[in-house]
Amino acid sequence: MAYQKLQTSRALLVAVSDTVIIPNPNTLAVSGTNSGTGTNMLKDATKDFITLGVKIGDIVYKNTNSDAAYVTSVSATQLGLSVDLYPITIGDEYAIYSNVNQEGCVLYIGSSGNLHVLTAGGDDITFSGVPAGFFPVQVKQVFADTTATKIVALW
Repeated sequence: MAYQKLQTSRALLVAVSDTVIIPNPNTLAVSGTNSGTGTNMLKDATKDFITLGVKIGDIVYKNTNSDAAYVTSVSATQLGLSVDLYPITIGDEYAIYSNVNQEGCVLYIGSSGNLHVLTAGGDDITFSGVPAGFFPVQVKQVFADTTATKIVALW
């Protein structure tokens, strides 16, 4: 018999995205502060992304507004990104999560609305009129056309 997984230990503000899954905070690989500007890139003069093991496909979260992108290229101090984390400016904080063994999470909905998700089982579905509170479905991604807001992923 199924049970509701409502006892959580980790949380992350969800970046709604049509392309990027929700990373588990336990897979945090690198965090820092952006030191440059440019389209579809992140720069950090204080890091060596190659030595730190950042890989193509890892997930970058821009912490100031929870935008997300996949890493598309890696050099010592610069990452190419799948989308432009606009506007990414000097001083913006970021976090990079490994994209290995990402699992589903349950959600906490801060403000009600429609919720378009990819479930952990791979189903693309829209739930209409989801109320604020816990959403006990294992989810891997929240799509950009979601009207519910202030969504927190919980593991």
